[in-house]
Amino acid sequence: MAEPVQATDVPVPAPDPVMLAIENLVKHYPIKTGAFRTEQVRAVDGVSLSVRRGETLGLVGESGCGKSTLGRVALRLEAPTSGSIHFREVDLTRLDGRRLRRLRPKLQMVFQDPLGSLNPRMKVWQTVAEPLLLHRLVAPGGVRIEVHDLFNRVGLSDELFDRYPHELSGGQQQRVGIARALAPNPDLVVLDEPTSALDVSVQAKLINLLRRLKEELRLTQVFISHDLSVIGYLTDRVAVMYLGEVVELGPTAEIFTEPRHPYTGALMSAVPGDDLLDRKTRLMLPGEVPSPIKPPPACRLAPRCPFAKDRCRQEKQVLRTVGAEHMVACWRAAEGEISTEDFERSRVALEV
Repeated sequence: MAEPVQATDVPVPAPDPVMLAIENLVKHYPIKTGAFRTEQVRAVDGVSLSVRRGETLGLVGESGCGKSTLGRVALRLEAPTSGSIHFREVDLTRLDGRRLRRLRPKLQMVFQDPLGSLNPRMKVWQTVAEPLLLHRLVAPGGVRIEVHDLFNRVGLSDELFDRYPHELSGGQQQRVGIARALAPNPDLVVLDEPTSALDVSVQAKLINLLRRLKEELRLTQVFISHDLSVIGYLTDRVAVMYLGEVVELGPTAEIFTEPRHPYTGALMSAVPGDDLLDRKTRLMLPGEVPSPIKPPPACRLAPRCPFAKDRCRQEKQVLRTVGAEHMVACWRAAEGEISTEDFERSRVALEV
């Protein structure tokens, strides 16, 4: 049996309005590009952001932009290349395995692939019970009662207790994953595209469940998705990522109705219909996303941006304040040279 981790191994975090603070976080993956040559995939490249207690922060961007990597590294499921990750007052990057394990119950994740994240050899009630037993949060005699309560909370019937994951539907599998994440009473939950692998009708039910749990439990969440309609429904603030960097950060309603960064404007243009966002911005970006191995040296959107100037190709962009809680990594937007209305005019010009 593993040696129990003592309470003195790591300081107990004190209450703090900021639950998670990330500073200059970098995650690079080495890959071989030749017999004797290794290069770095810049999956996350200098991200700084915070998540407040009780809020849901959305991470959005195209596939490959680094949002899922950021979620895993933020929970220390992967080690960062550099940077700091503070969970309340504790720097997770400075904790060793034993001390990090003590904080694991407070840091949970719901994965994108519900079936792949469940042990096929364990009955689903055992999967939900595992964190309770592993971290000794419930006496063995009370485990089934606690699992029953968790099943009820996520809308699962007790009839599913003794089934294996492959005997459940995709929606049921994901509810098991959510119940497992909630079991140790976490302070922070990262949800990595939890609805993307499900049918549309099942997605709607799961989204409503997540909204209800958010309101009932006041969980602090990071919700990762490329589906902007889901982000708009579930989140309080949004961080928009492009090629490993955050290019815009702000309140969800403001980001959706008044996107300031050209890339954000292009993302919003991908949402069908105008009613959802109550605006008529339609901006399309030409070209392809550059390689994360050799991204553009200054503004990473500059090769595709219809508003780019020489300064954009020479000066690395950093987040600048454009509102009370709104920041954008674009000097032209920050200085008022471009706005949401310009995105619409740019679209018309491109179509002509």
